[in-house]
Amino acid sequence: MGKTDFEAVFAQLCLIMLKSAGETYRAVDKPGSIELFAPWAHPTKPGLQMWFGAVRSGKAYVSYHVMPVYSHPQLLKNMSAALRKHMQGKSCFNFKSLNTDLTDELKALTMEAARLYAKPFTIPPRKKPK
Repeated sequence: MGKTDFEAVFAQLCLIMLKSAGETYRAVDKPGSIELFAPWAHPTKPGLQMWFGAVRSGKAYVSYHVMPVYSHPQLLKNMSAALRKHMQGKSCFNFKSLNTDLTDELKALTMEAARLYAKPFTIPPRKKPK
């Protein structure tokens, strides 16, 4: 896959993220990377904004990060097998190409994630290991 193919995938994923991410704001916008933050501070890290997501172009794929997938696992409940196949880690999806079904599902996922991140929420304390 050539560089221009990844550029097209990156551009398409950026468009999905920016149009679907609601009231988030762009903190990083440079070639090959955008990062979005929620409109409220991180609940357990004073002075930091809550990270919403990012799109990053790499050597082997373009990654699409949606942090609410990690903090609100119910977002995964109705995820298609086709999109789940692209999932890497707890909140990251990797793509070499896209099709209409995946773009529609990513739009819906990102819009629902933005709805959940529109207002601050409480992060439950971690249990200490015994």
